[in-house]
Amino acid sequence: MFIIGIAGGTGSGKTTVVKKLIERLPKGEVVVIPQDSYYKDSSHVPVEERQFINFDHPDAFEWPLLAQHIAMLRNGECVEQPIYSYITCTRQEETVHIEPRDIIIVEGIMALNDEALRDQMDLKIFVDADADDRLIRVSQRDIVERGRTVESVMERYQRVLKPMHEQFIEPCKRYADVIIPQGGHNNAAINMLVKFIKQQMKEQVTD
Repeated sequence: MFIIGIAGGTGSGKTTVVKKLIERLPKGEVVVIPQDSYYKDSSHVPVEERQFINFDHPDAFEWPLLAQHIAMLRNGECVEQPIYSYITCTRQEETVHIEPRDIIIVEGIMALNDEALRDQMDLKIFVDADADDRLIRVSQRDIVERGRTVESVMERYQRVLKPMHEQFIEPCKRYADVIIPQGGHNNAAINMLVKFIKQQMKEQVTD
């Protein structure tokens, strides 16, 4: 089994990198574990206060559960991945049944933040992008897909995204084995990653 962590700021292109890796790796051998699924349940927080939850702070995630699930998958055990609702800010009763695969990808803004999780990874990747590019992507997504106003997007960027990125996400670069500039548009870097991952899998089989 080969476990990969992929981190990077909001709008950096992590999802595109993951998608391209899946497209170029053997079918059925990859499973993606989104860090977003492991947000702490906020059902105990009054509804009117949930809008103030900082989803870009490390404390928003249930790190021990995520690390435990990755360890279980590495040991060949199935896990029940949580489902988190952004609408209600609560963890749902339903779960997603995840079975072990040859390649496990943990993807999220702070996928490299937690030491217990990081120590289980065979390859740590940081997807980098210019701050202006990230802001444009976040703005387009939030306005088009989530119906937010330009004013609310900019206010959130200044109040939360920018300071949290500088304080918690950007420092994760020092843990990365590979830094991919230009995100999912960097085909050369993705091609090299695919070759490296396939080689590692071959060596595991040989060993």
